[in-house]
Amino acid sequence: MRILLVSQMYPSADEPSLGTFVADLETALAARGHELARAVVDRRGARFRHLTLARDVVRTAHRFRPDVVYAHFLVPAGLLGVLAGRAPALLTAHGQDVENARRSGLVRAATRLAVRRAAGVVAVSDWLRRRLEGVVPESSGRTEVIDCGVDLDRFRPGERDAAREELGWHPGGTGFLCAGSLSERKNVRRLARVFVGRGEGSLAFVGDGPLRSALEGMPGVTLHGPVSHAEMPLWFRAADVVCQPSLVEPFGLSTLEAMASGRTVVATSVGGPPEYVPSAAGVLVDPRDEDGLAAALATAAAMPRPNLAARAAAEPHDIQRRAELIEGLLEHAAGASADAPAASA
Repeated sequence: MRILLVSQMYPSADEPSLGTFVADLETALAARGHELARAVVDRRGARFRHLTLARDVVRTAHRFRPDVVYAHFLVPAGLLGVLAGRAPALLTAHGQDVENARRSGLVRAATRLAVRRAAGVVAVSDWLRRRLEGVVPESSGRTEVIDCGVDLDRFRPGERDAAREELGWHPGGTGFLCAGSLSERKNVRRLARVFVGRGEGSLAFVGDGPLRSALEGMPGVTLHGPVSHAEMPLWFRAADVVCQPSLVEPFGLSTLEAMASGRTVVATSVGGPPEYVPSAAGVLVDPRDEDGLAAALATAAAMPRPNLAARAAAEPHDIQRRAELIEGLLEHAAGASADAPAASA
């Protein structure tokens, strides 16, 4: 198939961690023998980025003549894909796009149009599917749940101390790790406060964001700044416990990557993680319950290192299997279009 990939998040040299899940699925589809062209946004906050994306979709679709469009995020990427992609479109909802539709009537109308015009819709968790169906009735009964998957070759168990030596991270006691933006949604202040109250081990944050200054100088807390996605397997191997107690996680890819690396996780109970984190792999926690979070850190610290049950729970989410499922939906969309009767003159 000739697949036009449309996304408002895609990694670049300047922002190598932006939308890596999109690029990984693209690579997996290409490895299955498909030809892909892309129209994407590869940097945050660029002026006129959505207008530029619209122009690129039109130009690339005209030049490439795709059999099918594969769009990530419902609006604007999905809407542009269905309106200008010159082929049937499969749209994937990731979370913030659904939340935007809940908050804005204009975005909701655009999202409903995109979903009506789409050949198929994917949500990255069943939690997100239900949320999407609540705000966009047109998605009911036609939304498949397929998460982004994890590269099991890249994220795998490894020697902890060697990873720590390479990173220069030498925590005393249990090494806790939190990966992601330093933002309110990621619940980093509450996590740090609860960790300090325990008075044991080390908590490393990799990432950056508006709450960085609020975390600086806290005892036992280290801030390592932005880390490329290529470096994350080493950080997961260096950790004993990986924490993602976000206020909400529509899916929670970092949690799944940590599990694939054989690491116990402390994950939010709000969103996608309850769908793939069993009790043997870690602890699910109400992100606003500080006592519960403290207990979760203690429980997780006592679990096996490495945690092979966590690895086993991640294995069904192999990105190669996810690419196969997406391939089936794309082929169905392209085939349905090819089989449709031509419009009368």
